[in-house]
Amino acid sequence: MSADLLGPSGLPYRPCAGVVLINPVGLVFAGQRIDNPGPAWQMPQGGIDRGESPREAALRELVEETGVTPDLVDVLAETPGWVTYDLPPELLGKVWKGRYGGQKQKWFAMRFLGEDSAVRIATEHPEFERWQWMRAADLIDGIVPFKRDVYARVLSDFREILA
Repeated sequence: MSADLLGPSGLPYRPCAGVVLINPVGLVFAGQRIDNPGPAWQMPQGGIDRGESPREAALRELVEETGVTPDLVDVLAETPGWVTYDLPPELLGKVWKGRYGGQKQKWFAMRFLGEDSAVRIATEHPEFERWQWMRAADLIDGIVPFKRDVYARVLSDFREILA
């Protein structure tokens, strides 16, 4: 997976995969980031490793960030294309060792088939300090501002699944 698309910063986008994990009553998993001083909720997401497909990366990130294994999800859909966001100027050069100006993301809607007890955010490298199921409409307000447009687009892409 190459990061050949350049953003306004002149830096490439980091290839990433994300998961909209939906429970049986239509609520979406959201984790509060452990590395942010304020409330910053997000869905599981992370970089795509070399040789890995976006779907493989999404399933791996789901395990790494939530403990939810692939046998506990049904992959329902993926975004039709890549979704991008740019880092705000104050983060450029500080995250991802300064190599990227933002992310290009492929998102997957997945139905959670397990019990809440299967969600274990105390992973080897924890991303979240707490988690909850949220209505998709309520999730956007809790996202860091520079990612809100991405989340709005992704949730719109999956609106029929979330209805």
